[in-house]
Amino acid sequence: MTASVLRALHHDRTPGDPLIVPGPWDAASARVFVDAGFPTLATPSAGVAASLGYEDGATPAAEMFAAVARIVRAVPASVPVSADIEAGYGLAPEELVERLLDAGAVGCNLEDSADGALVDAQRQADRLAEVRAVAGDALFINARVDTYVRGVPDGTDPETETVRRALLYVAAGADCVYPIMAPPEALPALAAAVPAPLNTFARPDGPPPRRLGELGATRITFGPGLQRRAMAAVREIADELRKR
Repeated sequence: MTASVLRALHHDRTPGDPLIVPGPWDAASARVFVDAGFPTLATPSAGVAASLGYEDGATPAAEMFAAVARIVRAVPASVPVSADIEAGYGLAPEELVERLLDAGAVGCNLEDSADGALVDAQRQADRLAEVRAVAGDALFINARVDTYVRGVPDGTDPETETVRRALLYVAAGADCVYPIMAPPEALPALAAAVPAPLNTFARPDGPPPRRLGELGATRITFGPGLQRRAMAAVREIADELRKR
């Protein structure tokens, strides 16, 4: 499967029909989502970390890439898989791209924060441009914008800073931008200002995916939410077993 197929899934979508992209945390969950008919998958780093026994952000790079490879092997070759690789594990662009492609991923998330704070936007754009130069068209790059989770400097409007960063990242070669945790009411303005598909995080207490699409989201992902719901179901089963 090539990144071009993944790109095509993001374009020519109607507002009420966003691309729904479940996040498998292991091979078994990946098969479930594919059997349900989803055309593409995107691994969540926090969900994979939990499945491997790590805290979010603490998974060694080798284990994360190995987990992605197992997920890719578990699904048909016709299903493109994108990988959340956090901030890139400090790897040089050449090695980062090589390890993604070796794992079978055709897309990636790269976030613009480190150690709990936003990184310089131009520095992040330069890094994305380097990744794009190495990967060519072989990777779909989803540039995560962390303004709503890390905060912005005092006196800075979050929406303005989000758009500024998103435009830099698109100019650097990002295929999609992901202002994670952006409030639903901000989506119309963000979608109007950014000339690229917009990825939105669907929260359990927020609008449903179709409504998020109507507000401007092109792609809907769930972070570790699906893995956590699955674990909640396992806890219910465990409680039932203890009562028998």
